[in-house]
Amino acid sequence: MAEQTKPGWNYWPIVILGLVWNLMGVMNYITQTSAESVAAMPDAYRTLIETRPAWATAAFAVAVFGGAVGCILLILRRSVAVPVLQLSLLGVAVTMAHAIISAPNTQVLIGTAMSLIVAIVLLWVATLARARGWLR
Repeated sequence: MAEQTKPGWNYWPIVILGLVWNLMGVMNYITQTSAESVAAMPDAYRTLIETRPAWATAAFAVAVFGGAVGCILLILRRSVAVPVLQLSLLGVAVTMAHAIISAPNTQVLIGTAMSLIVAIVLLWVATLARARGWLR
């Protein structure tokens, strides 16, 4: 077992910003459950939400809730964050694939691409932290 050390100062801002990003995703997911909120959205988003199949909605939930839980686990320095963030990344990838197929629009693509980048960075940080013995 690797000697346990504490993460460097740069670990904390990344993990906290990741948590904020994913909590915004959770709020977005919750907002999308309100018909009134969806009706007020731009056409591209409204169409994507209203025509999204259950499997894509489930992937979105896994992406944002998994990302938030994974970041909380990173704050608590728990190694189980790695598989949780792997699931989150899978959820982001499925959500992005559906978005690209359903609504190939610049706004949607930029938003999902940003989510993919954040999910990859968070998984990389978690994997690195586990390898360095920062997680229990």
